[in-house]
Amino acid sequence: MGKLRTEYDVVCPCCQSTLVIDDGLKRVVRHVEAERADKPKLDEAHQILVQAQARREALFEQSVQSEKTRGDALSKRFEEALKQAREEPVAKPQRDFDLD
Repeated sequence: MGKLRTEYDVVCPCCQSTLVIDDGLKRVVRHVEAERADKPKLDEAHQILVQAQARREALFEQSVQSEKTRGDALSKRFEEALKQAREEPVAKPQRDFDLD
């Protein structure tokens, strides 16, 4: 695509991308991103997908293990609360009405 006389290029100081600005329209007409140095190559795509799948599997296994032990922890806490409730004396609750 040809460049018009009213268009000029500006390099963004933050991301180093190129903005093509039309002076007549007073707006950006095209944006060209700068090449990233850390952009993955197509040859590495399979390896990246395998690593991502392994990470997802590890996170899933960790969540499964935490759910398995969660029931044990809750039952242990319940047993401790039940034991504490049995040891405490049973007292009649005090109401504000009775204090008068």
